[in-house]
Amino acid sequence: MRPEWEQWAIREDIFAWLSERRDRNKFLFTRSELVNYTFEGQRIPLLDAGRGIRNPADFSATLTIMTSAKGIYPDETVDDGMVRYHYRSGDSSDNKKLRAAAQQQVPLVYFRQKSIDGPYYAHYPMYVRDDPGTQTVTLAFAESVRIQMREDVPLLERRYAERRARARLHQDAFRDMVLTAYARRCAICRLQHVELLDAAHITPDTAEHSIVHTTNGLALCKIHHAAYDNRFLGISPDYEVRVDEALLDEVDGPMLQHGLKAMHGSMLILPSRRSDWPDRGRLAERFAEFAA
Repeated sequence: MRPEWEQWAIREDIFAWLSERRDRNKFLFTRSELVNYTFEGQRIPLLDAGRGIRNPADFSATLTIMTSAKGIYPDETVDDGMVRYHYRSGDSSDNKKLRAAAQQQVPLVYFRQKSIDGPYYAHYPMYVRDDPGTQTVTLAFAESVRIQMREDVPLLERRYAERRARARLHQDAFRDMVLTAYARRCAICRLQHVELLDAAHITPDTAEHSIVHTTNGLALCKIHHAAYDNRFLGISPDYEVRVDEALLDEVDGPMLQHGLKAMHGSMLILPSRRSDWPDRGRLAERFAEFAA
């Protein structure tokens, strides 16, 4: 068995490796990449062959869990942003290491396959809550696990935590579908460097009526995303870009002049598929806040 400190070091290195990719908008991982992960020159596969759980023999607790797009595992992602994972039949070592992950509260990675034979989204750090009565464990982000384990949490706080968990669980898939719909270019300025693009929400992801769909998203470069979120610019239900009047009167450098003020009155660049166009009702709601 590896020393506990080394197991933690490996988990932290895996998170750093995944985060480095995410920072460059590389949020999908091939099976080959995941099974060939290395730590200090040693190969440590992050996926197991034929199983949805990865329990290295020299680890005391589960390292990763995977949901296949083929649907052969009885895993269930539910509306509260949690993932239910069923015990394996019998009293296998997999079950023991899952329970150990819950008892020790060690973080792991949840890989969710995008499509059959396709790449995987990575969700981390995820924590385990054991539920022996239903023969399942619940995977959730840290704040959600803490909320679920307390009975004195007010309903509004619980609902907010669930919305945050749901948003985090789907954020990579949302980013993938939105950037794909907009051909990986900013819908306002046409910038095509994917490292500088974000998938912006029209209805914020923490709102009760937010949805994970391209119609609630906009591909925006980072400057226009920040401007949109901070109400320096708005987008009308007719897809017209409007810049705040006070900002139009300002005199500053070329970024303000060409990056923001020049966009005033331009039309949003829409996805090729009409079914991916931004929802006019959501735009109207957000535009009313900008106009106010």
